[in-house]
Amino acid sequence: MDSTSSPSITPGPTTVVTGVSVEAAAVPSMVTGPNLGKAAAVGSGSARALTSCVVIPARMASTRLPNKMLLAETGKPLIQHTCEAAARARRPTSIWVATDHPAIKAAVRRFGGNVMMTDVDLPSGTDRVAAVARQLADVDIVVNLQGDEPELSGEAIDRAVELLERFPQAVMSTLATPIRRRDQLEDPACVKVVFDQSGRALYFSRSPIPHAREWDDALLVAEPPHFYQHVGLYAYRRDFLLRLADLPPCRLEQIERLEQLRVLDAGEQIFVAVVDEPSFGIDTEQD
Repeated sequence: MDSTSSPSITPGPTTVVTGVSVEAAAVPSMVTGPNLGKAAAVGSGSARALTSCVVIPARMASTRLPNKMLLAETGKPLIQHTCEAAARARRPTSIWVATDHPAIKAAVRRFGGNVMMTDVDLPSGTDRVAAVARQLADVDIVVNLQGDEPELSGEAIDRAVELLERFPQAVMSTLATPIRRRDQLEDPACVKVVFDQSGRALYFSRSPIPHAREWDDALLVAEPPHFYQHVGLYAYRRDFLLRLADLPPCRLEQIERLEQLRVLDAGEQIFVAVVDEPSFGIDTEQD
């Protein structure tokens, strides 16, 4: 991670929204980058410009790497790197951190970010993102960016937003990147996704999908690629995000432990943008 070159984030006033503690900074200055470059969407359609924001759920507890949001090996805490990565996107107009811990809140305020304190009893990052979205009534699209994804490009975030503009039938969008190694394909921690010719997600799984009846290493270098890793960024239509928690967990979700399957099981559509650069979260001190 580059700790020397980053978007500027200017501190602003503090406000309080009923039921949720909010620390509001000025909107981070968005870095205007080049055209989408390596990020490429699947499918086509007409677009209508929608307002969007990024919400970064950040909790202190982590099974594999405790307190990782505040680790500062580069001189900046991890959560600051992730906020600065989000600020490189051109489409979102604001960036918020959703946290349940005062130490993370304090860290975000020190570098001038926006932060909302959410209920400590919320069961998931999606619920924390939804809690922030309830306070942002003027936003059409909410991007859920994991706090440990500091290397995801701004162009990739923009692609997720643009998919929902181009495909009004979709309630969510997400990202995928080609898989080129067999060990990665067979790793259950690497979630795979398959999608149709328009980019509509068909299924997400921890198993290799599609499953080759007869294996050939050439499958891994084919163009276009056969296998895709799901990159854990989501863009939601705000109204759907507020309804998502009311959908009951489905059988496939409970087996795979993948929340996005609840959306497909309910008959809703998720569209996928393909990005060439993989992004890997920070789960160990070596990362």
